[in-house]
Amino acid sequence: MMKTLNATLLAALALTSLSAGAQSLLDPTRPPATLGMRADAAAIDTGLPRLQSVLIVPRLGGRHVAVIDGETVRLGDSYKGARVARMTQTEVELVRGRERQVLRLETAPLAAAAPSRVN
Repeated sequence: MMKTLNATLLAALALTSLSAGAQSLLDPTRPPATLGMRADAAAIDTGLPRLQSVLIVPRLGGRHVAVIDGETVRLGDSYKGARVARMTQTEVELVRGRERQVLRLETAPLAAAAPSRVN
């Protein structure tokens, strides 16, 4: 009886330690915590708008759409009191009266953006 109890206790302790080790594993499909964060922390503190995306259809009368701080705007729209005056593939120009502000797309470093190839 005592041998069975000892064997059961040892088995329970072994299983408990195995389950605790499994909890420390990281999810390989979870995106990195730094995804979507700006590389330049000083730019975040200034409160300046951030250009995240630009879509321009190149044909005549094609649409011009940009995403600024998560808000979708079109050419000629208003964004926080400024008019979206101009768009290129990498820039959006905002105009408030006589003040002009050019927002530029941030580019990710190539080493971080593309996986390295092994030959």
